[in-house]
Amino acid sequence: MDRTQVVEENYANPKTCLFHVLFKGAALAFYILSALFVNNFVIIFVVTVFLSALDFWVVKNVSGRILVGLRWWNEINDLGESVWKFESLDQESLARMNKKDSWLFWWTLYITAGAWVILGIFSLIRFQADYVLVVGVCLTLSVANIIGFTKCRKDAKKQLQQFATQTLANQFTSSLRTAFTVV
Repeated sequence: MDRTQVVEENYANPKTCLFHVLFKGAALAFYILSALFVNNFVIIFVVTVFLSALDFWVVKNVSGRILVGLRWWNEINDLGESVWKFESLDQESLARMNKKDSWLFWWTLYITAGAWVILGIFSLIRFQADYVLVVGVCLTLSVANIIGFTKCRKDAKKQLQQFATQTLANQFTSSLRTAFTVV
């Protein structure tokens, strides 16, 4: 192998990447193309929201775990308060995650939300309030995943910092004990 050639990293999980993009693309494509082929708002609403809900579930429960090693959910505690729960792989495993998989995951999350915003603006300009509702539901599902995974990523970084701080503190106290131990 020539040393000047750059080794290009491939997707580690191509099937997961496909389904990560498939439902996003299907929801957007159906919504856009339905204006040309379908003349029934109820069908457009149901199919678009169904595809968007499938995307939400796949991202939250499958591709988030596999592509970026993160998982989030929300629970209601005994006091009736909403509590965010986060799960992530250990730091060593997170460091080994495929960069292309991670890049695809994050960019498609943001691009999809941006596309729904643009479609919402077009619906507002055309005074189609019912279509704004469809876009609003789809945008809400996209933004929920963005918020959940962003908070999860921040929590994983915070856990790493706490682990590093605790490890350094333990190492320091162990060194002090060893230094002052009378043999």
